[in-house]
Amino acid sequence: MRNLLCQRFGFPAECIIMLTDDQRDPFRLPTKDNIRMAMQWLVQGCSYGDSLVFHFSGIGAQVADDDGDEVDGYDEALCPMDAFQRGPILDDEINEAIVRPLVHGVRLHAVVDASYSATVLDLPFLCRVARNGYWQWEDQRPPSGAWKGTSGGQAVLFSGYSDGKSNFAMPDAYGSVGAMTHSFVRAVECEPRGVTYGRLLTSMRTIMKCGGGGGYDDLQGPIGAPMQHHQVANFSGVQEPNLSSSEMFDIYRKPFVL
Repeated sequence: MRNLLCQRFGFPAECIIMLTDDQRDPFRLPTKDNIRMAMQWLVQGCSYGDSLVFHFSGIGAQVADDDGDEVDGYDEALCPMDAFQRGPILDDEINEAIVRPLVHGVRLHAVVDASYSATVLDLPFLCRVARNGYWQWEDQRPPSGAWKGTSGGQAVLFSGYSDGKSNFAMPDAYGSVGAMTHSFVRAVECEPRGVTYGRLLTSMRTIMKCGGGGGYDDLQGPIGAPMQHHQVANFSGVQEPNLSSSEMFDIYRKPFVL
């Protein structure tokens, strides 16, 4: 993901914070406190014209909702590496941390590669494939009437759907890339600039249905090269991508821009 942001979209490397399990620096490990601090850092001082990206690849969870703001009665959550000791990070907290602070003119794109991640940013609108094969929006605003939108900006989440029956593939040490992450990177790299959200989602869905499309061996240039020694592992059990957003829009007309 870092290579995609830097090479394809021109994000400065010094403006990216990475928390990974193999870090020696304790402040660069994906602990609950470090993820919280990184989310705060991401949105701090954001202003018109800013483009923000949040990526999580790991384990997700569901817990019973205790405040009546979930349509399905469950909160989605991300599990940091110390989740057994400190607990998961609930979607309520994630929404408050990186969605609500977004002011007018600020865009946030999140890519979450985890089980139970379809609405993990608690955004009010969900877009997924209907029975007719077309992407359709669903109203996910909470029954309680709680506001889950931004402060004028836009938040978009690429996440995944699972029916709970799919097979999970545990990653091999640090040499694996999650299937959702893989499908996003591969689709962005293979599609032309200016691709619409609808086309990007369809491309991601095709890649996932085809089992990942053969890894990164056929991705050329500076984006694909660092990934060619990584295997694709569907450790989240995700079967196809979803899109959720702070506002509904025409996914077949709106271009994907970071």
